Amino acid sequence: SPDSAPQVAAAAVASPPPPVPATPPPSDRTVGNAFLANLSANEPIYAVYGPGTNDEARIQLSFRYQLFGSRAREGGKSLGDGLYFAYTQRMFWDVGAKSSPFRNIDFQPEVFYVTPPKALSDAATLSAQIGVRHESNGRDGDFSRSLNTVYIAPMAAFSLGGDLRLTVAPRAWFYAGDLSDNPDIRRYRGNTGLFVEIGEENGLRLSTSSRFNLGSGKGAISADLSYPLRRLLGGGPDFYLFAQSFIGYGENLLDYNKRVSRLRLGVALVR
Repeated sequence: SPDSAPQVAAAAVASPPPPVPATPPPSDRTVGNAFLANLSANEPIYAVYGPGTNDEARIQLSFRYQLFGSRAREGGKSLGDGLYFAYTQRMFWDVGAKSSPFRNIDFQPEVFYVTPPKALSDAATLSAQIGVRHESNGRDGDFSRSLNTVYIAPMAAFSLGGDLRLTVAPRAWFYAGDLSDNPDIRRYRGNTGLFVEIGEENGLRLSTSSRFNLGSGKGAISADLSYPLRRLLGGGPDFYLFAQSFIGYGENLLDYNKRVSRLRLGVALVR
């Protein structure tokens, strides 16, 4: 038609797309790493800061690796599809001290299995996670801390309308192996906990996590509040504004028997 003629003419003189390089650039790490598709985030990844303490900044890195992910993507469904290795590292940085040392670093490797989600209704799903976790701070002498736990966590997710979602995940665990570095840690950490999260996929989100010992009355609760920065700034970067609070015992392994209150603000890559 006459109306489309100018568009056809313009397409005819448009510059062709640039050729695709025959050799990928050195920065392309997907070359020779066929299993990068198995890698994903595990716990939140963030950096937050709050002045006035001896561990002002807290940084967390966390990832998981699906051990049989390639087989699952090829359609070979099996029980092994839900098996993961994960690693989380929390760093507590005394920014205000001379030379700004990392006061403590907690290392947390684990292996766990996640069951396939089962639909309870159009708005609810149920699954469970069971795993073995090691935690240590890599230090020696009086500052050494380590423990091993075996845990189980049923998880329920509920759609509350729109993109609002609620997740509830109680957790129970028992300690395995040597606890000589921290023989009374059960008193402060207990054997039970609860994770609750409510929020929008692309909006405000609140996550809370607690652990408690009903016998000793000791425990802790933390809360994370996040919001996409791109919605505040009208575009990227793809970070989240991230606020974090902690009240109770054992924010890190070194201080497992010390009660603290912390409030920090920063950014997150994963929430």
